[in-house]
Amino acid sequence: MTTNFVKKGALVFAYITANLLSQAQSKHERYVQKLEGTALEFSMEAIPGGEFMMGSEQSAKADEKPVHKVKIDPFWMGTYEVTWNLYEPFLYKDLEITQSTEGTVKPEVDAVTRPTKPYLDMTFGMGKEGHPALAMTHYNAIQFCKWLYVRTGVFYRLPTEAEWEYACRAGSSSAYYFGDDVSQLDAHAWFADNSDGQTGAVGKKKPNAWGLYDMIGNVAEWTFDQYHADFYAQFAGKVAENPVAVPTTLYPHSVRGGSFESKAEDLRSAARMASDPFWKQLDPQIPKSNWWFPEAPFVGMRLVRPVNAPSHEEIMAYYDKAPIKDF
Repeated sequence: MTTNFVKKGALVFAYITANLLSQAQSKHERYVQKLEGTALEFSMEAIPGGEFMMGSEQSAKADEKPVHKVKIDPFWMGTYEVTWNLYEPFLYKDLEITQSTEGTVKPEVDAVTRPTKPYLDMTFGMGKEGHPALAMTHYNAIQFCKWLYVRTGVFYRLPTEAEWEYACRAGSSSAYYFGDDVSQLDAHAWFADNSDGQTGAVGKKKPNAWGLYDMIGNVAEWTFDQYHADFYAQFAGKVAENPVAVPTTLYPHSVRGGSFESKAEDLRSAARMASDPFWKQLDPQIPKSNWWFPEAPFVGMRLVRPVNAPSHEEIMAYYDKAPIKDF
């Protein structure tokens, strides 16, 4: 009885918190999300709804064609890629407790499934303070969003592939959000030519027109979508409204933005990338981990929050899909 009461109380608190935050943000403005009882916080930029042309006719890559019109509802997107500062308290409960002003975590937070402890240094020696968290699986990224939901009462999720490209372009139609001049990449991205083979602290390069930093380079970013090379074909000559390829299999998922390892071509707004089982080749576990990609130090994540939140039941259906075992 006590456990059920605690869970119901936590759910009511989450709803109240979400409603108050929603009222405060009714103008759809930039805001800072604080995690109660800690010094942790992160900022979210207001991304206006609108239409854009998705894909590229100039590219030689077939998976970027045909260019098609997409209509997107307004949402918020993380100013920065998720950093280790925010991600590690989810990974390590003991760390979360030490960072809590109460010296403990609430039962509903404690009940969230956390990643297995990685058997190697998942920073790969590239730095932690202010650097993007990386090498988490698609499932891992979604469970992190669930942890945030339980902590804040606010629905955070991965962007759809269409939302990601729309936000990256920030109203542009050029190859890069700043234009077509490749020589400007150094000012906007950590990539193969300037990264020295490692991530940089977030927010050190120029942002795009909507205030989003490191949308290209640094770490590539998970989207929610299943990757289909021919996904755009169905939208030829149509307007796709908030399209999403709902994932049903473990591989591949769509990854966007390129990374510190990427060449200039792969940093274009329209460039697509797909997850690969090779990213777990060094994992000695059988079955392989649901949580980590030991050979993908170039993949991270960025948060999205829709303006029109789904119901609690729909939110939990998003978070609570069972992981698909790897081979």
